[in-house]
Amino acid sequence: MKKLIQTTIVLLLCIANLHATEDDTSVEILFPEAEFLNHYTARIPFKVIDQLIVVEAEFLNQKGDFIIDTGSETLILNKNHFPKGQFLTKKRTKTTGVTRIIDQPYERKLSEFILSTFSLKDKKSDVIDLSHIEKSKKMHLLGIIGYNILKDYEIFIDLYLNQITLTKLDTHGNRLDTKVYAEELSDSLDFELKKHTIVISGTINDKKVRFALDTGAEFNQLNKNSHKKILKNFRPMRTLSLIGAGNRKIKVLAGKLYNFRMSKTQGVGPMYTVITNLRKMREAYGTSVDGVLGYEFLKYKRTIINYKKEKIYFIKSPIFKP
Repeated sequence: MKKLIQTTIVLLLCIANLHATEDDTSVEILFPEAEFLNHYTARIPFKVIDQLIVVEAEFLNQKGDFIIDTGSETLILNKNHFPKGQFLTKKRTKTTGVTRIIDQPYERKLSEFILSTFSLKDKKSDVIDLSHIEKSKKMHLLGIIGYNILKDYEIFIDLYLNQITLTKLDTHGNRLDTKVYAEELSDSLDFELKKHTIVISGTINDKKVRFALDTGAEFNQLNKNSHKKILKNFRPMRTLSLIGAGNRKIKVLAGKLYNFRMSKTQGVGPMYTVITNLRKMREAYGTSVDGVLGYEFLKYKRTIINYKKEKIYFIKSPIFKP
């Protein structure tokens, strides 16, 4: 195995239009443990905290964590650690979370966000209070990396090796680095991109379903108003209390979901799943879905996401012989 290159990946957040200063403010996010393969590809190790994918980083002279969350539309910064004295503007639109709508988020415009030689122009970040997540997960949470940062890369989420690989794409969604993966691609799947949400179509007990793929979901979720033929494939086990980004607790029924298939060749299960009311999912995800696929799905599938091609690829896990 190639020796890891101890290269620090620097992401520069050049902040514009803050009204308080005449010059742009340069802010760096550092990933000291990242491996820089070439001009197009970087690998960042992650840890799993309560089934959340978390990367370690240094931000504004603080060491802390960022959650990788495809269910989030934007980059989110934790107001609890945001520098004081900066002028922020209230968002006119609402930021959404899984369990409820978040109140009074703030927004900063990022004139440029650079990952080594990768450049993303005119991104926006939400600034909200994430202290309740930070406290419940016992982490130093600096923010959440969402769709508007991830969409220009092919993203390999590998829960076997606990690392995320980002590789730059051209305008057609083709990898600029053609030798990213040493492993064999086992299968692929088309998805629909609805607003910022990855929507996977499949079946449960021959009934058609649409699931959102959300790397920030600790548990798979199934709509409690689903067809009875779908609910028959759910086996209840216990009741859980969940907390959403809006700091509201809800009680849900947890168990295992059986017989979910994405295609004739791709099936998954049984997966731990919670039954909940997904009425507000349309507002959160920009489309109606029957459920959410989160960590419980990703732990079974070494998954590559290509937003531009609206395609998911799967890589085979190694098989060790005794």
